[in-house]
Amino acid sequence: MAQELEIKLSVAQPDLDRAVDWLLGQPNTYESETLQLGNTYYDTPGGDLNRQKIALRIRKVGDKHIQTLKTRGEFVDGAHRRQEWEWPLIGTTLNMGLLADTPVGQNVNLAELQPVFETNFQRRVVMIEQGESLVEVAIDSGEIVAGDQSRPLSEIEFELKAGDASLLLAWARRLADEVPVFLNLVSKAEQGYHLAGLYHPVQQTASDAELSVNEFLFLLSVSWLTGQPVHVDVDDFGAIGRMAGERGVGELCQHVFRLLAEGSAIGDMTTSKELGQLQLAIAAA
Repeated sequence: MAQELEIKLSVAQPDLDRAVDWLLGQPNTYESETLQLGNTYYDTPGGDLNRQKIALRIRKVGDKHIQTLKTRGEFVDGAHRRQEWEWPLIGTTLNMGLLADTPVGQNVNLAELQPVFETNFQRRVVMIEQGESLVEVAIDSGEIVAGDQSRPLSEIEFELKAGDASLLLAWARRLADEVPVFLNLVSKAEQGYHLAGLYHPVQQTASDAELSVNEFLFLLSVSWLTGQPVHVDVDDFGAIGRMAGERGVGELCQHVFRLLAEGSAIGDMTTSKELGQLQLAIAAA
């Protein structure tokens, strides 16, 4: 088992090439490879894995197959930190024995696991070497497919391979000054489960309290996924506004709040830089 630490940004398809060009124009960066990835995700008919915030997939890379299990983990300083198990496979069939000592093996009827959706995309990989630190940037472009339904997949992930974790947020913020980005707490798996009808997130607010940063960011991500406007009174954003002011982005924050109060869709707001810049400015504790 390993721990994965990454920041995931949704980026409009036309901006992906601009983002890559900018990354490769920075010192100590280089493009390492381009991959075609096909991923099949598994769950029970009742969505037992999704309820436990677990994703199980088989990934095809060239003639290799890899079985991967991920937990949802936690969101800290703008990044996802989660547990991950990964095993090479011979062929395309799930190896149930590998799951026996994981959360899946303990809580799910393995015999009921079946394919639920696929994610198929091209991944360009850019490496950043900064001192003793190494960051992998994955630029993904493709689609998520569940039955006869599909949705586009267009993301950039900064993943720490070694060294200073603060570099993830620093590089994400620099990118947000170049192209519009959206700090997305909804994983590829959750997007697929939603498309397959197994994941129905509900916008939740803090009861009798102002929203925390994580609650605010999750609220935005759910709105992005479902297409529903943010159903929160602006008064609930007090703590966010104060933090934004302390970090020198108070005016930017008020602009975003006005758009939310007017019922603007998150999808529409991601076409400009302001929302992503605000998210990343307040993401670090």
